[in-house]
Amino acid sequence: MSESVSVVIPCYRSARTLPLLVPRVVSVLCELGVRYEVILVVDGSPDDTWAAAAELARHVEGVRAIHLSRNYGQHNALVAGIREAGSQVVVTMDDDLQHLPEQIPNLLAALEGDRLDLVYGVPHVEEHGYLRSLASRTVKACMSATLGFRGARKISAFRAFRTHLRDGFAQLSGPHASIDVALSWATTRIGSVSVQMRHREHGRSNYSLPLLVRHTANMVLGYSAAPLRLASYLGFAAGVFGLLLGGAVLWHFATGGTTVAGFTTIASMVALFSAAQLIAIGVLGEYVGRIHGSGMGHPTYVVRERIGSGAPLAPPRRSDAAGLGARNP
Repeated sequence: MSESVSVVIPCYRSARTLPLLVPRVVSVLCELGVRYEVILVVDGSPDDTWAAAAELARHVEGVRAIHLSRNYGQHNALVAGIREAGSQVVVTMDDDLQHLPEQIPNLLAALEGDRLDLVYGVPHVEEHGYLRSLASRTVKACMSATLGFRGARKISAFRAFRTHLRDGFAQLSGPHASIDVALSWATTRIGSVSVQMRHREHGRSNYSLPLLVRHTANMVLGYSAAPLRLASYLGFAAGVFGLLLGGAVLWHFATGGTTVAGFTTIASMVALFSAAQLIAIGVLGEYVGRIHGSGMGHPTYVVRERIGSGAPLAPPRRSDAAGLGARNP
C-alpha cells in the first residue's frame, strides 16, 4: 500500500455535506496508517461551501482548502487540487456522499504492485436514473470511439492514480480540461474495481443532460481531430452522391427520358453540397476558435486563497484515530 495519499475533492454547493464527508475520509485514512492530506477545492460556489471548507481546514488536521476565484468546472477544479497534491497517490471523489470514503481502501489495494497506474471505482448498481445513466454511457462511448481511450467505458469521478501521472499533463492549460483524457496521455495501465455507491443525500447533480452534451463536445473537440476527419468523410460522401446523381441525370437525358434537367434535382444537389460545406466550415471554425482562445491565455483556474499546510500528515496512533485529531489551540 502507498505510504502517502492525497484525497482531492472538488466542492460546489456542498456546505451541508462537507462536515459529514471529511471526518469520514480522515478516519478511513487514519485506519489505513498512511500519511495523508485532504484537499478541498471550492469551485467558486455561490453558497457557504467555502466557509465550511475553511472551517474544516482550520480545525481538522491534514485538511487543506483552496478557493478558486470563480466557477471553472469540476475538471478544472480537479486539476488545481491534483497539482497541489504532495503524496504518492491521488484519490479523487465527489462531495455529495455518493462516493463512500469506506471504499477508498479498495481503490488503493488495486494499485498495489506495478500492474496498474490508474484505477476507477465502478458502482455495483448505477446510482443515477435511466436517462442520466444512458447519457453517461453515451459520453463514455464517444470518448472510447473518438479519443482512442480504451478504458473510457469504466471511468468515474471516483478514481485513484499514481501522482507522477500528472507530469503527463503539466502543460495543460485553457478552460477546457478533462482529467480522464489527460491521465490517458500518461498511462495505458488502467483498471477498475467494483465499489458501493449511494444516492445523493442533498440537492441534485449539476450534470444535467445539456451539460453532459457540452462536456462531451469539449472532450471530442479539445482532445481529438476526429471531427475534422468526419467533415472530410462527409465531404467525400457528398461528392460521391453528387457524381451518382449527376450521372443519373445525364443518363436520362441521353436516353430521351428527359429533355430539361429538373429544378428539384438541381435544388437538392445545391442544398446537399451547401450543407456539407457549412458543416465542414463550422467544425473548422470551432477548432480555430479554440486555438484563438488558447492564444489569449485563458487560465484553467485561478486560486483566490488557500488555508492549511502543504505537507501530508502522518497518521495518529490507531488508539487515537477515532478522535480525528482536532488541532490544538
